[in-house]
Amino acid sequence: MKKLFVLAVLFSGLTGFVVSPWIQGQSAPPSVTKGKDLVSYRDVVKKVLPSVVSIESKAKPMRLKEQGQKRKNQLPDNPQIPEEFRKFFEEFKKRGGEDGPDESPGGFGSGFIIESNGVIVTNNHVVEGADKVDITLNDGRKFTSVDIKGDPKTDLAIVKINAKNLPALEFGDSDTAEIGDRVLALGAPFGLTGSVTSGIISAKGRSLKLNFYEDFLQTDAAINPGNSGGPLVNLDGQVIGVNSAIKTRSGGFQGVGMAITSNLAKTIKEQLLKNGIVRRGYLGVAIKDIEDEQVAMKLGLKSPKGVIITQVMEDGPAGKGGIQSGDIIIEVAGRPVKDSKDLQFSVASLPLEKSSEFKLVRDGKELKVNITIVEQPKQFGMSRINPRSQEKPNIEGDTNLDKLGIEVGQLNDDLADKFGYKPGTKGVVIIKVDRENLGYQAGLRVGMVISKVDKKEVSSSSEVKSMTEKANYDEGVLFQIQTPDGSKDYILVKKS
Repeated sequence: MKKLFVLAVLFSGLTGFVVSPWIQGQSAPPSVTKGKDLVSYRDVVKKVLPSVVSIESKAKPMRLKEQGQKRKNQLPDNPQIPEEFRKFFEEFKKRGGEDGPDESPGGFGSGFIIESNGVIVTNNHVVEGADKVDITLNDGRKFTSVDIKGDPKTDLAIVKINAKNLPALEFGDSDTAEIGDRVLALGAPFGLTGSVTSGIISAKGRSLKLNFYEDFLQTDAAINPGNSGGPLVNLDGQVIGVNSAIKTRSGGFQGVGMAITSNLAKTIKEQLLKNGIVRRGYLGVAIKDIEDEQVAMKLGLKSPKGVIITQVMEDGPAGKGGIQSGDIIIEVAGRPVKDSKDLQFSVASLPLEKSSEFKLVRDGKELKVNITIVEQPKQFGMSRINPRSQEKPNIEGDTNLDKLGIEVGQLNDDLADKFGYKPGTKGVVIIKVDRENLGYQAGLRVGMVISKVDKKEVSSSSEVKSMTEKANYDEGVLFQIQTPDGSKDYILVKKS
């Protein structure tokens, strides 16, 4: 046992070392890495590292100031983003002002050469707002470029430099990557160029509400500020992700890194090269996932797959084609829709100015509508609007719903005005909610209008009272509610 301990100490610094079972007289287990049980990653690194670059963006001081304010307004104030998620560009300290130099340093990050004629992929937040960027290759050569094209909705960008015969990487198929596969992350963490870290794919298909369109690979390969835009590669040296974000409470790496999938990055790269922008289809709706099997069942669905339309934009394609708030989209152009991310990507890829078929569920019945998809407005999905805390009117309701612990009132023009609804809005508005009771615990709030109870329309306080008193809350009761912005949603009220 003493010799065994010494061996472990002597060799513990070697990557991939394990104390072999044969030392204890056991037979060696079969390899599970299919011929890639590497002691060193040196061959992969030698193949990949020459294609990794460092990027320093530069902009006029006033633009930096404006860009910094824009970022401040967009990300930290967005209530949907968990506090522990940090964009790497929060570490990019901006300098400059009216009395400063003509040109100031902006962000610093990484990138990788994807075409030998000088096409480089990086994150949009690395080059956002830059008038030009300085590129440093791994061999020390430096280039300056003003040919910068970005897509903020995916946080991807390309930069072109005037060079030929550069060492280029290739995109791998991120769909075939599996949880547990070993990967390397390359870049310049904290400005330390040419750094390499190793780990595995920890999860796939992550969506963190950092960008409008997301498909993240999660990895435990160490990623830090400065790694932004660098490649995440498999053991064949293929790019399967673009390093983009970390989850942290300290500001540094804590084992959870995010990389944009290569399949998404490849599509965006090709469109930016071809058109300079990314053209996407636009439906004109606000959406929400169905996450509860009981909600799905009460809505007439076979499984919790599909997307609830909570709001239909005025004069948008959905409204013109007959989609209504409260509908559930279950299929687009013959392709089943699993969730909101699936719907977003499906609509974005539909042909523009052409009709596409959507299958819906409305009031438990399936129907089909044809929608003519138009090009998505440039600013769609880019605003970060915080819900304002509104002072609730001090009024009395006309009916108590004792089982729910809420007080409601018949919505008239006076109440509609007080709660911010358009004149003529019909329904029963929630006036008061007891925080200790069932209604509040399920999600019912002051100012919501109850329009349906278990798919049956309600038009008066007495009707809601009658239906809610008879309802079985052990099985769950489905409420359709509306908010002042026109959004509709479903809330299941059930005893826990």
